[in-house]
Amino acid sequence: MKKFSAFGLILLASLSTQAYPQDNVPLRLIRTIPMPNVKGRIDHMDEDVKGKRLFVAGLENGSLEVVDLQAGKWLKSVPGFKKTQGIAFVPSLNKVFVASGDDGMLRVFRGDTLELLDSIKLDLGPNRVTYDPHTKLIYVGYGGKDAGKDYGEVGIIDPETDKHVGDVKVEAHPAELLLDESGNTLFVFVSTASKVQVVDTKKREVVSTWSVSSQRNGDGAFDEKTHRLFIGTRTPPQMIVMDSQTGKEIANLPTVEGMDGVYFDGEHKRVYVSGGRDFDVGYIFAYQQKDADHYETIGKIPTKPGAGTSFWSPELNRYYVAAPAHKNEGAAILVFEPEP
Repeated sequence: MKKFSAFGLILLASLSTQAYPQDNVPLRLIRTIPMPNVKGRIDHMDEDVKGKRLFVAGLENGSLEVVDLQAGKWLKSVPGFKKTQGIAFVPSLNKVFVASGDDGMLRVFRGDTLELLDSIKLDLGPNRVTYDPHTKLIYVGYGGKDAGKDYGEVGIIDPETDKHVGDVKVEAHPAELLLDESGNTLFVFVSTASKVQVVDTKKREVVSTWSVSSQRNGDGAFDEKTHRLFIGTRTPPQMIVMDSQTGKEIANLPTVEGMDGVYFDGEHKRVYVSGGRDFDVGYIFAYQQKDADHYETIGKIPTKPGAGTSFWSPELNRYYVAAPAHKNEGAAILVFEPEP
């Protein structure tokens, strides 16, 4: 695996000198759930709150992994994918939508039995998948270089009929999709162009394009109450705060190398950024939101080598980090609980 860059070593050295008392960390590891026989990189996740299950994309394993959160054990593996990536569970329809990047498919499974119900053919590169409960539509990012095109697309899916009903053309392959609560605005992160494109979902078109000061903005979160986007970048590794109404950059803080997960904890007013993808170490960087314009790094919590992706569950008050198999350690889900 790669080692830290010079920038990363300096960053970690400086952060390690800061006072983060171990009895007052913002996140506490409370459980490690092994996922046997899962090899390679792990990608995105989604949850079944009522059933207390976590759906996990075994990207290089070509599988959908299912974890029992209440019992703290692995349940089953669903094979047959080529680069498993985005996942969206829609409880009202009892369906799980799973993107498969290298075959251009969005597969639909029955939520309780995980029986395959349908397969929706898109172009190559399906990655992020998000569901809008207001319009009852699924959005999935795909296309771009993965499909041999000089533009990307956000596919619009009717989840009741499993039909591909439209597309929104964006600048390149979408790396992140964030919806506002109304479902009227979709923020599309275009990593290769270091931009955020704002989509009016009613018009089904891009209405604004904002540049990001750092490169490769791959993951993000949204605090609608303060109109703030939290943007994780990889070159250099930073957590950027942007005004979601104007695109103005508000704050910029160092973050973890190999960033691959950004979430906002509205209850505790914190931003969590997980990273370690392609590196021999992994960390969660935690930031406190003092107000809409001011943020402070309050913790650097060690995880596992290569543990890039994560998932925040406000309903269960848990932060899940996916740790791939490494040397003699098998793959696992690390379960963290926020501290007051």
